Amino acid sequence: MPTLPRSLWCLIHAILAVSAQESLTLNTLYSFSGVSLSSDPTFSLPQAQQLTVSVAICSTGTTSPVFLVNNNTASTSTTDVFEIPLDSGFGNWTGTTQQGGSLVVQNVGQTSFQVAASTGALVHELIPVLPFLGDTTNTQALIFSPPISPIESSPSIYPNYTLPPANLSVPSPPSSPPAFSLVIAPTSSGLASGMQTACSINSTSSSGLVVSNDFWLRDKRGWRSQWLINDLTPSTNYTAYVIQDQVKLSGPTYFTTKSPSFPCPLVHSLPFCPSTSYTVPLPFPQSPASSYDSSNLPQSVSDPLLQYMTNFTTMLLMFPCGRDLYSPLQTCESCQEAYRAWLCSVSFPRCAESPPSSFSPSSPTPALTPSQSGSNARNPFLPNVSFSYQTVLPCLEVCSAADRACPTFLGIKCPTPRFNAASSYGVGFIDEGEQGVLGGGSTGVAQDRWGNVWCNPS
Repeated sequence: MPTLPRSLWCLIHAILAVSAQESLTLNTLYSFSGVSLSSDPTFSLPQAQQLTVSVAICSTGTTSPVFLVNNNTASTSTTDVFEIPLDSGFGNWTGTTQQGGSLVVQNVGQTSFQVAASTGALVHELIPVLPFLGDTTNTQALIFSPPISPIESSPSIYPNYTLPPANLSVPSPPSSPPAFSLVIAPTSSGLASGMQTACSINSTSSSGLVVSNDFWLRDKRGWRSQWLINDLTPSTNYTAYVIQDQVKLSGPTYFTTKSPSFPCPLVHSLPFCPSTSYTVPLPFPQSPASSYDSSNLPQSVSDPLLQYMTNFTTMLLMFPCGRDLYSPLQTCESCQEAYRAWLCSVSFPRCAESPPSSFSPSSPTPALTPSQSGSNARNPFLPNVSFSYQTVLPCLEVCSAADRACPTFLGIKCPTPRFNAASSYGVGFIDEGEQGVLGGGSTGVAQDRWGNVWCNPS
């Protein structure tokens, strides 16, 4: 951290001596407005072996405030004064204040800001994990928060080795989860170019109408807050943020709503396919529902899938799971999980649209099928539809993962990239496109933060 010139420190020290306004207590969030503060306000900091001070700019005026920490009020040394660097409105300092300390804000003007002192984790934080986009229709979006409370399961023990049933039961969500909120704005509003702090983003009026918001367990990475949003504008670029406990910010992530004529509805919140959260070629659900979930998905679609899953689990348990090893890395449980992911991805084709004409020629082309209508060749149990649609193919890695995770006697085989894999799977996006070569690929991910989906990963 850079230290300050002695002359400036002497001025600050004089200010500290006469104008300290308020003591900041640990783990308490304070909000201030420059309009109601004196010039160069000063706040005393608590004594601590290791103290973290975090600052978030909520709105700015014509001046750029400077936050200075003195971590030893008993000293006049310039080595005890540090400036908190701000990046997009957020900054923090960590150090010792065994003799107490103080925080002075210069050039505060009309700036409003938040400050907090803690001895543990940061109060204000930029969450490194982005919000996850399920999918969009022409007027809807399905968005998830970063995961919390990862799931840890204990494997069964032979001879009482059991596997989850085909129709998974949804466990209870965490008893005291964080409070999440979602903010969506047209990308043209320039939200991502402003202050990237929770209090600044939270002051923005969010687009769309929240139809539902609940917690959902997509995978073992943990619970996520799930939002179904209606009343968005077709063919519009949007920017989305998730705010946790009003002080932690995740985002931005970006998405584009589909064209006005896009016909496929969203399917989500299926216990037997927990990662399925995208548009599927089904007739539009009966009003008042605007999407499909486990309560209104036709049994003619779900029953065959559950039967497939039940039969596969019965065959898998013919192996003495938990006693004998067929792999040093895989178990019967990981095999069932991989097969479930593959079965759901092929049973629920993911609708998509061709990239816009402005799409960069140097960008990879998504693994799209030609337009089709009527019955679906991949899943004959889906009802016939009267509209034309395109789908994005499952990633080849979804099949390869099941092949790697399961015993050979089950006979799981995937098409080879060298021959016909590209006719039924997205090849070369999250795999090298060569037989037996894992990782790499042209994009490295099935879906990016800009809303591009190259192949269906689940």
